[in-house]
Amino acid sequence: MSAFGRSETTDDLLAALLDGMDAALCAFDSDGVITHWNREAERILGWSAAEAVGRRGFAGWAVRAADADDVQDRLMSAQDAPGRQVHEFALLTKDGGRILVRTQSAGVPGADGKPAGVYCAFSEVHAQIDLERSIALSEALMDDASWGVVLVDVDLRPAVVNAHAARAFGSGRTTLLGRPLGELLSQGVEELEGALQHVLAEGAPPGPVELWVSVRTPEGERRRCWRCGFLRLASPLAEEPVPLGVGWLFQDVTEARQAELDTGQVRFRSNQLHRAGRAAAECPDPAEAAAVRLDFALAGFAEHALVDVLAADGRRLVRSAVSPSGLALLLPGPGAIPVRYEAAHPALQALDRIGPVRASAPGAPGSEAAVGWARARQWPPGAAHALCTVLRSRGRTVGILTFVRGPSRPAFTHPDAAYAEEVAARVAADLDLAAQQPGVQGDVPVR
Repeated sequence: MSAFGRSETTDDLLAALLDGMDAALCAFDSDGVITHWNREAERILGWSAAEAVGRRGFAGWAVRAADADDVQDRLMSAQDAPGRQVHEFALLTKDGGRILVRTQSAGVPGADGKPAGVYCAFSEVHAQIDLERSIALSEALMDDASWGVVLVDVDLRPAVVNAHAARAFGSGRTTLLGRPLGELLSQGVEELEGALQHVLAEGAPPGPVELWVSVRTPEGERRRCWRCGFLRLASPLAEEPVPLGVGWLFQDVTEARQAELDTGQVRFRSNQLHRAGRAAAECPDPAEAAAVRLDFALAGFAEHALVDVLAADGRRLVRSAVSPSGLALLLPGPGAIPVRYEAAHPALQALDRIGPVRASAPGAPGSEAAVGWARARQWPPGAAHALCTVLRSRGRTVGILTFVRGPSRPAFTHPDAAYAEEVAARVAADLDLAAQQPGVQGDVPVR
C-alpha cells in the first residue's frame, strides 16, 4: 500500500473513532484553526463538521463577540500548560441559542515535541453534572451508606461490597468478593438466591422484601432479618439491555422484627393461658382440668408434655400422663412403678434445683447420637429439645412437667422457661386439688 493509501486509511479510522465518541470533541492547530469536529459536537451545537473545520476559533459563529477573545485565550493556553484544563463557556448554537458547556482541553505535542495544537472535549454542563452526581452517588453508596450495598454478578457472586455490608457479614470487603452466597449464609440462602434470579429474569420486585438469614461469622452463626431492595443492572452501552447483575441493598431490622415476634408470642401465650383457665373451670375433675391446660399449652410451644409426680416415698418419680392424649391425668396409686431415670437426668436435676432445666440432643437431627439421647432419657422418639420444670403447689414440690420439641423447632429459651413455669404452677394446683378429693388414697407425695 502506498504512503498516500496508508495516510488515507489512518484519517478514515481517526474520523470513525471521533464520530463514535459519546463526548463532543474538537481540535485546533497551533494557530487556533479547527482541524477536527465530531458528530457529538454537531449534535450539541448544531454546526456540522463542514461548517466548523477550517474556522479560526469560535469567534463570529459559536461564541458571542464579547466572549470570543477570552474563550480563545483560555483554550489555546492548554498548549503551554501541563495536564488538562477544565473551563466552562457559554457557546452559541446554530439556531441562535446559548448553551453552557464544560470543556477539558490539553495540548497536543508535535513530532519534534513542540506544541502542535489543542484538543478539546466538551459536554453540556447539566449532563456533566448528572454524570458527576451518578459517580458521587456510587462512591457514597460504596463507602459511607448507612445500609448494606452489594453488587452481585450474573453468577450470583458478590462483585462489589460496601463497608456496611462487610460488617453485616462479619468479614472484610475483599474477602467476600467472588464467593458463593452459600459460603456466607447457612440459612436463607435459597430465598436470597431465588430473589436475585427473579430480578435478573423479571426485574426488581415492586417493594422491599424481608428475609431471615443465618450469617456465618468467625464468632459463630448469627440469625438476622434483612429488609432488602433489588435493582437489575443492565449495560448502557449495549443495543439491547444486557444484565450485568443485581444491585442488592439491605438494612438490618432484626431488633424491630424480633420485638414484634416477642410481643406477638407473649400475647398468644397469654390468650392460651386465659382460654385454658376458662376451659379448665368447666371440668368437674381437677386432674382432667390439668390435662386440658397441658393441651392448650402445647399449641405453638412443643410436641409433647410429660407429667411425672412424686412416688409415695417422695424421692422417685412416677409417670402420670403424656400429652397430647385427650385423657385426664391419673394420680399414681400405691405400688406404682417409678420411672427409671438415670442420675443426671434433666428431670432429676430440676427436682434438685427446684427450677427449670433445658437440654438439647447432640449431633444432627435424626442421627444415631440424637436418637440414643432421647431413648436414654425415656422421651418420645424424635425428641431434640426438652424443658423440665417443677410442679409446685402450696410451697411443696409435687412432680416434674417436661415439654419436648422435635428437630423442626428451635431449642427452648429463657422466655420459654418462664412460660413453662406459669403453666406448671396451674397444673400443680390442679393435681394438688385432685389429690384432696374424696376417693383418692392419700395426698400427692411432697418434697
